[in-house]
Amino acid sequence: MQTGKTRWTHYHIAYHFVWIPKYRRRILIGEVRAETKRLIAECCDRHGLALLAMETDDDHVHVFVSAPPRFSPADIAGLLKGYSSRYLRERFPNLKNKCRKEHLWTQAYYVGTAGNVSAEVIRRYIQACPGK
Repeated sequence: MQTGKTRWTHYHIAYHFVWIPKYRRRILIGEVRAETKRLIAECCDRHGLALLAMETDDDHVHVFVSAPPRFSPADIAGLLKGYSSRYLRERFPNLKNKCRKEHLWTQAYYVGTAGNVSAEVIRRYIQACPGK
């Protein structure tokens, strides 16, 4: 994972997201699985997110993404889930019957952070800084 850079910030932020379809339906198979992966990658490209890894099982999606600090984890989850849901329901109308018309994914999701330095290393670094 590389350090990202914006005009005012250098950052090293990565998030692991996991989410599931409504009613934990096993819809991520065949063409739907391939299209889900394509749409998530496309959404990341459009919004300046670095897709580090992605995988799907029949009933859930894992995405590992790095994002500038202007994006909160909730923003990223909303972008990825909303974008993929909209276009998957358009492309595969039968999904509307399986997961309801307006929603493909549940509202809930898991998010965890990842980095190269542990919390304990940061704590020791700050405590060792001069000027206490």
